[in-house]
Amino acid sequence: MAGGTWSATEIPVLPGLYLNFEAAALAAIQPGARGVVVAPVKAHWGPVREFVEINSEAAINDYFSADHTGGSTAATTLKLILLGGAGKVLAYRLADGSAAKAGVTLKDGSAADVLGITARYEGARGNNFKITVGDNPADGVNKQDLQLFEGSVLLRTFTFNKGAGVVDNAVAAINSDPANKWVRAAKLAGGDGTIAGVPDQPLSGGNSGIASIGAAEYAGALTAFETRDFNLIALDGVYDPAIQTSLVSWAGRMREEGKGIIAVLGGQASDDTAPEAVGKAIARSAGFNHEGIVNVGTGAILDGVAYSSAQLSAYVAGLIAGQKLSEATTYAATPFDDVTRRWTRSEMEQAVAGGVFLLFHDGLLVKALRGMNSLVTLRQGQNNSWKKIRTIRVMDAVNTDLLRAAEDNYIGKVNNTEEGRLALIGACKQYMQSLAQAGIIENTGWDVYLDPDYYGTGAVNTPEPDQVYLRWEARLTDVMEQIFGTFIVK
Repeated sequence: MAGGTWSATEIPVLPGLYLNFEAAALAAIQPGARGVVVAPVKAHWGPVREFVEINSEAAINDYFSADHTGGSTAATTLKLILLGGAGKVLAYRLADGSAAKAGVTLKDGSAADVLGITARYEGARGNNFKITVGDNPADGVNKQDLQLFEGSVLLRTFTFNKGAGVVDNAVAAINSDPANKWVRAAKLAGGDGTIAGVPDQPLSGGNSGIASIGAAEYAGALTAFETRDFNLIALDGVYDPAIQTSLVSWAGRMREEGKGIIAVLGGQASDDTAPEAVGKAIARSAGFNHEGIVNVGTGAILDGVAYSSAQLSAYVAGLIAGQKLSEATTYAATPFDDVTRRWTRSEMEQAVAGGVFLLFHDGLLVKALRGMNSLVTLRQGQNNSWKKIRTIRVMDAVNTDLLRAAEDNYIGKVNNTEEGRLALIGACKQYMQSLAQAGIIENTGWDVYLDPDYYGTGAVNTPEPDQVYLRWEARLTDVMEQIFGTFIVK
């Protein structure tokens, strides 16, 4: 989709709907599914540089395994996103040039190489696989079994016919088995028509490609992410300043091009617990200083495991994604047992003013403090509402919905006549009415109309024959975050 912001001095080239948001001139969107989180991960198993949809912990184990050692981040990152409440996660496995699949070569009776068995994916997990080849217990005269083990666990038994075509039969049995998620087979030679029996033959040579992953791999992932639709992005516990700076720049560009995404970042564990943790977190937000970036300032503890704020960014991304647009993260309860550092009230006040997203322990539960992004210094056309995650999500949703509706129903399809423009405005008003009914905007005071700078007696600009300029006006609703009262004692 072509869209984004626009300027009267730099009219975009591509056809599309271009929408600017300015203070006191906002629109919103009805509650809906806005919960897609994308995350780059490192793992010892799974598709490399491909998108995998994850919607359960079981899916994490199936695609990437539960192993979180040796630099693997998939299990932790994806679990935290789901724990936050995201309805859908797109995982993208990173790997460096050393990534390799484990394998083993089986021989015939004359010791010639005839059958290659290779792990389905690159990674160290494949080195735990073992192959046993022997006669089928029920029909050892005519059939052979190839058993695949992971450690001592039998994953699968493949049965095939003996004889002159035994290698082809083995390849077919392994590769055509829909339940086989672990290995692939390749014929190397026909040999003497046999496959020699072997006990516990291990696969070897698997490499996860984690050791040298750096900025280049993350940059490649960001390029791939541009081809997908999602709402939030979290890194896999990475706090490297160069990688974070690259992501912040990329997210800003994506937002300017009309892709309404929010990135959630954090810091290293030592920063979270340091005496100067407040200053470090605030400095990070000052460096980001963008409504599309959320900066997590605290780590948290769950079941005895401490997570840094960089790791916790995955949970916060899931928390934001899992909420309706009529909700806010402020005071949202979390499953964590405690935070890694409890901030004082004064420190929390500094954090909120400095654009830091905090979790805090209220004496009973760990909750999100206030749904703030990292915007500290307002730009032209913004007000303090831009500092709230809910406001940005609403504006992003509006932009996405209006852009899709314009492309599907109006751009290139409706004549730019008075009747066509009235039809467009009528559709937009119906849309606004639905927002009001959903409680996302105030029920009165909203409007959609032709921009008077371009139409009517006071127009100062003349639109081209293929251009339409509209204005939306609405007041966003908000949740109660501060309640002030006076208690009169008599």
